[in-house]
Amino acid sequence: MAWPLSCLLVFYLALILLQSSPTYSKNSGKFSVGQSLLAKNNSTSVVSPSGDFAFGFHQAPNNTDLYLLSVWYAAIPDTIVWCANGGKPVPQGSTLNLTVSEGLVLSNPQGTVLWSTTNALSGDGAVSYGFMNDTGNFALISSVNAAPLWQTFEHPTDTLLPTQVLGTANNVISRISKNNFTDGRFQLYFEDDGDVVLNTRDVATGFNYHSYYTFGSSGTNGGELVYNESGVMFIQNQNGTKMAVIPPGEVKSGRDYYQRVSLGFDGVLVWYYYPRNSTANQVVGWTKTQLIPNNICTMFPPPGVRATDSGACGSNSICSPGDEDGHVCQCPPNYSLMDPTNSYGSCEPDFNSDFCGKFEDGGGYTLIQLQNTDWPQEDYAQMSPFTEDQCKASCMNDCFCGAAISDGGSTCWKKKLPLSNGRKDGGVIRTAWLKVSHDNGTNNPVNPFVPPRKLKYKWNALTKGLLGGFVCVNFILLCVVGLGLFFVYKKCTIRGYEDRKRHSISEYNTAHCFTYKELESATNGFREEIGRGSFGVVYKGNITTGGDQYSVAVKRLDRTFKGADKEFTAEVNVIGLTHHKNLVRFIGYCKEEDERLLVYEYMSNGTVADYLFSDKRPSWVERIQIGQGIARGLLYLHEECTTQIIHCDIKPQNVLVDDYHNARISDFGLAKLLVLNQNYTNTAVRGTKGYLAPEWFKNKPVSVKVDVYSFGVLLLEIICCRRCVFMDVSTDECAILTDWAFDCYQSGTIDCLVNDDMEALNDRPQLERLVKIGLWCIQENPELRPTMKRVTQMLEGVADVPSPPCPTSFSVNLPAY
Repeated sequence: MAWPLSCLLVFYLALILLQSSPTYSKNSGKFSVGQSLLAKNNSTSVVSPSGDFAFGFHQAPNNTDLYLLSVWYAAIPDTIVWCANGGKPVPQGSTLNLTVSEGLVLSNPQGTVLWSTTNALSGDGAVSYGFMNDTGNFALISSVNAAPLWQTFEHPTDTLLPTQVLGTANNVISRISKNNFTDGRFQLYFEDDGDVVLNTRDVATGFNYHSYYTFGSSGTNGGELVYNESGVMFIQNQNGTKMAVIPPGEVKSGRDYYQRVSLGFDGVLVWYYYPRNSTANQVVGWTKTQLIPNNICTMFPPPGVRATDSGACGSNSICSPGDEDGHVCQCPPNYSLMDPTNSYGSCEPDFNSDFCGKFEDGGGYTLIQLQNTDWPQEDYAQMSPFTEDQCKASCMNDCFCGAAISDGGSTCWKKKLPLSNGRKDGGVIRTAWLKVSHDNGTNNPVNPFVPPRKLKYKWNALTKGLLGGFVCVNFILLCVVGLGLFFVYKKCTIRGYEDRKRHSISEYNTAHCFTYKELESATNGFREEIGRGSFGVVYKGNITTGGDQYSVAVKRLDRTFKGADKEFTAEVNVIGLTHHKNLVRFIGYCKEEDERLLVYEYMSNGTVADYLFSDKRPSWVERIQIGQGIARGLLYLHEECTTQIIHCDIKPQNVLVDDYHNARISDFGLAKLLVLNQNYTNTAVRGTKGYLAPEWFKNKPVSVKVDVYSFGVLLLEIICCRRCVFMDVSTDECAILTDWAFDCYQSGTIDCLVNDDMEALNDRPQLERLVKIGLWCIQENPELRPTMKRVTQMLEGVADVPSPPCPTSFSVNLPAY
């Protein structure tokens, strides 16, 4: 019996292995309409007929729970050559479907569409099937003429493959870092004049800075960049002439080697090859045959161009030639990477670099010498003739000076922070003197909301012994207290069991789905209107749970996106999981036919607007508590709940007051519910006049910083008990509260903001702190606004509040922090 049993075990083991291995469309290259791929471990993929390329979900680097929809070399799975969804990974359980009319549709586990080819399909007919070509091009094929309706070769990411053509409408964009595939800072594309160039770009907006390398012209505003089957790359001009980009003699045979051209996250365009017939015993990797440019450090800033970005490396960083990898970026002494995972990113000071903020004859600062180092074009002053000692002394006695450059005794250049286009090599004959501080405070003169580097504490034996004893004593005390609380809890649990069987509104732990009839009955036919908002009318109602009746507020939406029931349900369930003392409790919803209703707990004390703008304003202490409560609620929405929620309409009318005078934010997530997949805005501005962040009107990405801006306006209203737009301009007060608040702060007359409020006037340090926080929140540049976590810390007095700049004075050409 032993032999048959062992065979049976082997048979079952083989079945398990077969189930976990990729089997879908293996070596057929075909992906049929109606079929789907699932993001999971050992997920199936579509493999080209030759077995060279695969299309499907690829596990994201260093994260087993995230996946990239991508194309990669089947034999070299770590080499991804194309990514969907802007390189953003998706969670496990996401699906890819192929439909006749929309093509590829990528959805998260909740069914929300993250990316699709719907708007990119071109040509005649509907989608017949998808096909993974042996060239590495995945295409959607037409049912009419078998021509491609959409293909990855026409939508490249950071890599070009042999037979791929780059047209004037396409571009190649680097990734952010080695393991972050989202669009980065560098780009290969056709300029308007027809030149093929490498240039830097703004990651947030896509704005193109000046090029740092030009390959040549395609003629009359047209042409193509061709990477042919032999591995030769050339520019095909409109007049029929060709211009080689890489000499043909340096190209490897396509029969024997895989080839690709990738724009690295460091801005260098690199030609690679890899032997096709490598064996398991060989240690093989991609070999570089060409780098353009050879030394990117010397390419910034471009000749004759005033620098507008940080250069080859991030702000305050220094670029120097490296080994075969091209170049390296390093932070200068007393500076650290803002993002430790991106060595090519920006550097921040490990000290308080607000030189003018605490400057007394250079006290507290020193100069560090950096040989063969320069930051070109960042000088705001040039002195000549000037000795090196004079140069150093001038920088030390100048509170604006962040670094000084000396050429050895003839000329001196003084630089402001942040520094850009830094370089260091033997060809730089200048010496840099970098000003650093002896102490360690907050960082960054432009954005001080970056935590300082923590000082390392040297522990001695006595300190360790005292700390150990303290911990032991407290642990024993905690155990005793814990046992006592446990017995009290058990006693209360038994005694209160029957009472807890009838729980009030908290019985709805997740979003409850009501019927329309239930809510119509609860509101007595939607009779008692208690308010109107941006998206509908609010009615008072009563629901019964556990035998008791409770008041609720029912918002009847007057506009929603059509055909998105699955998305609506998913979103309200996310909001249903939110629970915070400074949020109005979301109870449930209704979706029947065209009706969409949201149910919240009822707040009897009205809105913050009723409190602030009535004849009897709340006390100074109450106003501070209201501001702190709103900040905590926004912090929860932005950083602490399951899914990040951007409110989009923070104003006093959307903040209610409960029976204990706590501020409770309402309508959170409602804009997200009503507009599907809208990360950018043009004319569809969401919010209320006076509270809208400037990026709403500038076609810029919208982030949680729009809520920070609105909170800043609301905080100033809380301080002044005055609306943000004051229609009665007969007084000396400015009609726009934000402008008036900054004028008062700048002139030292913040007493005017609170008029005759003696409570506030007697608490002047707190008043000044709150005004400064409000002014930081309304900075025009969203990168300068603090996060709500930082705002909360400043409101509670656990973080310092630096002096804010004018809200619009730093809005142009600032580096991203």
